[in-house]
Amino acid sequence: MSSQPALSRAQLRRQLRAARRALSRSQQQRAARDLYRQLAQHPMFRRARQIALYLSSDGEIDPQHLMRAAQRRGKATYLPVLSAWPKTKMVFQRVRADEPLRLNRFKIAEPRANRNRQRKVWALDLILLPLVGFDLDGGRLGMGGGFYDRSLAYRKLRAQPQKPQLLGLAHECQKVGKLPLASWDVALTATVTDRAWY
Repeated sequence: MSSQPALSRAQLRRQLRAARRALSRSQQQRAARDLYRQLAQHPMFRRARQIALYLSSDGEIDPQHLMRAAQRRGKATYLPVLSAWPKTKMVFQRVRADEPLRLNRFKIAEPRANRNRQRKVWALDLILLPLVGFDLDGGRLGMGGGFYDRSLAYRKLRAQPQKPQLLGLAHECQKVGKLPLASWDVALTATVTDRAWY
């Protein structure tokens, strides 16, 4: 999908969210399987030992197959957990298969906060990020809360941060020609869709 230059970030966000929510249940399931095929055997995924993922909502492409594969292979898997205070902070916490989850203030499932199982973001090998839109220059448009950008802001202070690798996960319909980016946006290493790597 190509964006028109006149669209603001808010307009683009609404348009792209509607596009991914319009996908049928069978299209979502097929996309999740195809995403798994794109990524599960890639060296970036295979080499990573500490991987952060997300639980899909609002039409996001679902990385559950990747999470189960990572856990079967003995990798440590992490999910984002929102802090009670400050409300703008997000941490990454190790999660195990079949662990009970609760809904956070945005109605997204997450593990109950446990500081002993949390890991500093720079100590992760790979983060698979959800997104609303992406472009071919590593641009990512998120939901607008800025949680990932704040968590990864340290990368802008380092010349060439090696860890973690940042892979955006998306449906093909979330690709745009050029995103209007803000100064705080953190660039992705790549974006993987159900059809291709970008």
